[in-house]
Amino acid sequence: MHCIEQIGLSTRRLGVFVFALGLAASAAAQNQAPAKAPPAKGKPAAAAPAVPKNMDEFKKVAARKMLAANPDVTYGGKPQAMNFGIPILEIELNDDATVKNISVVRPPANEAAASTVDIAMDAIRKAAPYGDISKLPKPVKWTEVFLFNDQKKFKPRSLE
Repeated sequence: MHCIEQIGLSTRRLGVFVFALGLAASAAAQNQAPAKAPPAKGKPAAAAPAVPKNMDEFKKVAARKMLAANPDVTYGGKPQAMNFGIPILEIELNDDATVKNISVVRPPANEAAASTVDIAMDAIRKAAPYGDISKLPKPVKWTEVFLFNDQKKFKPRSLE
């Protein structure tokens, strides 16, 4: 009888050891960076952006460019249910895709959100130039709605 108890105890210790070893291996696997696949031969590292053929395509390209150029004042994902401010601006570009003019179509209804107009205008200018606009009708002019959240960060409505 005494031998059986010793065997049971050894089996239990072995089980604990195997369990601990499994946990250690799992933790080590989670801390390792995933292996990067080698670049495919014959393919470019990054595809050049397509030239927008119409204003709908261009508005999305321009909105993405605004987000990329202004990460500190933009957000992704869904807009909040009640936006802090919603200024609507009209943007006109020069032939070289730089900003020619920005005008306020409608300021935000919330008077406390008046500063969102300046934030949006600065973001538009910072994202310029807007790439190849040669296929677009002249003058290149569009209206963008800026959805501001409570942290005064925006998302262009064109990306909704």
